[in-house]
Formats: sequence, C-alpha cells, structure tokens
Amino acid sequence: MNNLKEAAEIIINDCMSVKDDETTLVIVDKPLRKIGQAIFAAAKEAANEAVLTEIAPRANHGAEPPASIANLMQEFDVVIMPTSKSLSHTKARKAANDAGARAATLPDITEEIMIRTLTADYEAIKERSEKVAEILDEGKKAHLITEAGTDLKMSLVERSGHPDTGIYHQAGNFGNLPAGEAYIAPLEETAEGKVVIDGAMSGLGVLEEPVTLIVEDGYVVDIQGGKEAAELTELVDQYGKEARNIAELGIGTNDQAILTGNVLEDEKVMSTVHVAIGDNSAFGGKIEIESHLDGIINQPTLKVDDRVIMKEGEFKIL
Repeated sequence: MNNLKEAAEIIINDCMSVKDDETTLVIVDKPLRKIGQAIFAAAKEAANEAVLTEIAPRANHGAEPPASIANLMQEFDVVIMPTSKSLSHTKARKAANDAGARAATLPDITEEIMIRTLTADYEAIKERSEKVAEILDEGKKAHLITEAGTDLKMSLVERSGHPDTGIYHQAGNFGNLPAGEAYIAPLEETAEGKVVIDGAMSGLGVLEEPVTLIVEDGYVVDIQGGKEAAELTELVDQYGKEARNIAELGIGTNDQAILTGNVLEDEKVMSTVHVAIGDNSAFGGKIEIESHLDGIINQPTLKVDDRVIMKEGEFKIL
C-alpha cells in the first residue's frame, strides 16, 4: 500500500466515514488531479456511488465554482474538494452543507502534506479544537499580542466559535483536511491595533520578513513592510475595502503540522494563531467577498476575556 493511497483511505473511511449506501462527490482541478483521483479511488471502494468532476482552477481562494457544480454539490451525501484554490469560503460549499452534505476542502494540498498530517491523532485534535472553540464561543473579547509587535483587540460578542476537528461524520459537518484549528469571525468594525505576520501569508508563502497590518474600526488601513507587503497590498486592492476586513481569529491545534508556506497546513500549526482578512460569511460573519487571506503569527499570546489561552505559543488550557 503506497502512502498516498493510505492517506486517501483515511480521508474516506476515518475522517468522512463514507458508508456503502451513500454518494460521494470529489471536485478537483488540474494541479491536484492526482490527489483527487486517489481520493476518488478510495471513495469508489466505500460509497454506493462516487463521482469525480474537474473544474478550471479558480482565480483566487474563495472564488465560487461554476453554478452547475454548486448545484451538483447539494445532491451528494459527502463532498470532498482537493483544489488548488480554496472552496471553503464559498456560498456553494455553505449551500451544500445546508442541504445536508458533509464536506471537506483540501486547498492546494500536496502529497507530502497529505501523507504527513493525515496520520495525526484526530481524536486528540478533535478534543483540543472543541475546547478552544468553546472558549471562543463563550468569549466576549479577544486580545492577541506577540513580542514581534502584534497588539490586536476585537469583540467576539454574538459570534460562534467553530472547531475544525477532522472528524466529519454528521450531516452538515464541514472542515479542512488536514484539520486542526478553532476559529471565529470577530464582530465587524471592532478590531483595533496592529498585527505583525511573521510566519506565512496566503498567496505569499513563508515570509522573508514580517508584514504589519494596521487595523482601525475592523479594517486594515495600512500594510507595512518590504516587497511582500507590497504584494499583499496588490492582492487585496483588487477587491476593494471589504478584502481588508478582519475576518477570522484562528488557533492551530494539529501537532503534526509544520510551517511550509502552504496555508492549508500553516494555519493548523499548534504553536500559532492566524488572523485572516476578507470574507467571513461562510462562518458567521457579514462580509461576502471572493477573497480570504490568512496570516500566520508565531509564538503568540492570546487572551479571551481574562483567560490566557496561549502564552508565547504554548497552550495554557490543555
């Protein structure tokens, strides 16, 4: 048994728990065709019916799939999406979940990442993620600081915390694979302060030097740094002000994940926190835009209300 085949079987049998009376749809694009085919092969062994469909690569993370595919997604029990651009934060994915499908996205996953991270202890990841999500869910405010200069405050009032557990066995369940985070959409127009992204950034990979986001009234008003700051500015400016919305506060919970420059894995690293900008409509927010970019922050200290969740990258609640 080769490692890719084994990892694909873990996705189908353990993470998604596909049954022999269920239907499974695998959506792939050309860059991830080989991985999609491996997942499809495993799905054919487990499901009553498995379908593989290929779409053209989207222009960016959060861009919608074709309408015909969006409609098709609502007709299946299980939808698995290994694509080069993320379909996580799309209306199509949310509609499929609302229709009862359980779904997983694997944006820009590589064979190396798939083999390494899908052998993690997902029951332990589930426990960690659910505990952090519960604290976010109950919290009213969050304060994120780092020695590198991050100092960001935001309101969590009336927003729900979400665990990304890797265990998607119930109708309507959704998450990434590899999994391992807890996340929340901070209340719009409440984030204030400064975020120093010193790990990695969606669209840029591992950063050569930190990128600093100046945040006022919930929006990034200035992006400071060198060449990569200019590249990030160019990425967000094509979508206007809403692409600068502070969309997500996320905490990594996967102890097998490492910082590689692939945001799918980077945001799961257990010693990190990530702050995303752009769309948050898929997980409880009000901003709907075809852009969602995550910035990974190393060795953070995070407080929710007066409780220290993490201090300099080390969990204090587990």
